[in-house]
Amino acid sequence: MAANPGFPVSLDVKGYPVLVLGGDEEAADKSQRLLDAGAKVTVVAPTLHEKLKDLAASAKVIHRGRHFRETDLESAILVLNTVRGDKEFARTLFAKAREKKFLLWSVDFPEASNVNMPAVVASGHARVAISTSGMAPALSWFMKEDLERILDGEFVSFVDWLGQLREQAKASEPDAEKRRAMLREALDGFRLLGKVQYPKVWTDHRTGEKAGSITQ
Repeated sequence: MAANPGFPVSLDVKGYPVLVLGGDEEAADKSQRLLDAGAKVTVVAPTLHEKLKDLAASAKVIHRGRHFRETDLESAILVLNTVRGDKEFARTLFAKAREKKFLLWSVDFPEASNVNMPAVVASGHARVAISTSGMAPALSWFMKEDLERILDGEFVSFVDWLGQLREQAKASEPDAEKRRAMLREALDGFRLLGKVQYPKVWTDHRTGEKAGSITQ
């Protein structure tokens, strides 16, 4: 089956109930991201990662210390299934998502999900989402780590400055086209420059492909 690139959106979950299934480090990371976005998070898992234990102890998330029950789906607009290796469970959830019309992401099974969870680079107010449409999730995380190094503290300050400049322009210049021109001028010269360094296993593969095409 060909990968589905999907339709990228940013979901507003502030104040909405979201269900996280599983209690490992992946569940902890997703729960924290949901809390940062203002969601009301319920975690269903018999055991919890230390970070999740802290969140539950401080009442930042609701913890149900057991395995999943269908009643857990009530009111949830989004379900994040971090349970690995259980294809049948993922398929069952996917059928429920279609029936009850909620959004579902399953960590190991993109084919049993109706949303994709990109790797997110957060640098101040800027957010960069990276997705390989489920083809190579590990690559997304390598790209995330490199972008986090590039989008450093100075970049955070730069974005803040642009925001201040925009507010000043809105207050002092009533003409929308002139405001846009001012902000474009402020960005003149900005470039995100980089070069991809490929692993040896890939360059060897490409060399073999080229050699094979020459001999044919």
